[in-house]
Amino acid sequence: MALDQDKLNEFLGKFVADFGATFNAGMVVIGDKLGLYKALAVKPMTSNELAAKTGTDERYVREWLSSQAAGGYVNYNPLTRAFALSEEQAFTLADPASPAYLPGAFELALAALKAVPRITDAFKTGAGVGWHEHDPGLFSGTEKFFRPGYVANLVTAWIPALEGVEAKLKKGAKVADVGCGHGASTIIMAQAFPNSTFIGFDYHGPSVEYARTAAKAAGLNGGRVTFEQSVAKEFPGTDFDFVAVFDCLHDMGDPIGASRHVREALKPDGTWMIVEPFANDKLEDNLNPVGRIFYSASTLICTPASRAQEGAMCLGAQAGECNLRDVVGKGGFTHFRRATETPFNLIFEARP
Repeated sequence: MALDQDKLNEFLGKFVADFGATFNAGMVVIGDKLGLYKALAVKPMTSNELAAKTGTDERYVREWLSSQAAGGYVNYNPLTRAFALSEEQAFTLADPASPAYLPGAFELALAALKAVPRITDAFKTGAGVGWHEHDPGLFSGTEKFFRPGYVANLVTAWIPALEGVEAKLKKGAKVADVGCGHGASTIIMAQAFPNSTFIGFDYHGPSVEYARTAAKAAGLNGGRVTFEQSVAKEFPGTDFDFVAVFDCLHDMGDPIGASRHVREALKPDGTWMIVEPFANDKLEDNLNPVGRIFYSASTLICTPASRAQEGAMCLGAQAGECNLRDVVGKGGFTHFRRATETPFNLIFEARP
């Protein structure tokens, strides 16, 4: 069979882009951790100037800058031999408060890739790999990746899209954030709604400890915001006005059991907000760059995590609305609707 040279070259072009992007993940994490992007955001610098500013070695910095310029992550002026960030590059690479801050995504990816040997073995055995078994960079990277989206959308768009929830939170409501991780979503809500009380639950002990420290650093003391270690099917408490789960229902081994427990923990007029990765219901409709990210992450993180738990339902990060509707319905909820969406998330409202 004769090769189509044009198609071969097209595919090799994809390889070159992906191969470079794989290495670039490490470059971005280095630039973020050493403050290289933040320094460049202030003014253009040569490699000598940037190294002096950041207390790093010039030769390493020069090579890093060259890789970043080749990839379009920084700009290079051959006349002055200085490197600089555009406003757009600085917005996404140098400002942790930006809603489009990117380095966390690369930290997440690098940490997930460290599990490849174990995941490869799991392909043969069908065994699970728990969230807690991953490199710690996965936990911090996940927070850095998701937090900008929560900052940009949670209080301004997602909660207002739910029927009556914003008014309850303003007046004073009892809220559970199940699967809270490092507590970013809990803290954002607590800062926006000072009359409400919030409890974040997560089964991962180190994440719970991190969340407690983060809440104190944010000035959220006095018991209005607390964090407890618990699995989703067993978190304590009843009569919650509002329960939220952010990007984690699909990771659970028994999401139906979790759904049933949320139903039991809510007040009769309570609301459950479910935030999930954006996905269409058919595979062919998810074969795009966003789908590629989520299917890949799901192979390395989400599916193995579910396999490691009781039930092992393995919804995957591209579960889609139909599967989620089924899970919520089997948990005892009678109302389920898509409240809003972003290019990366679906936000659902469920009520008893």
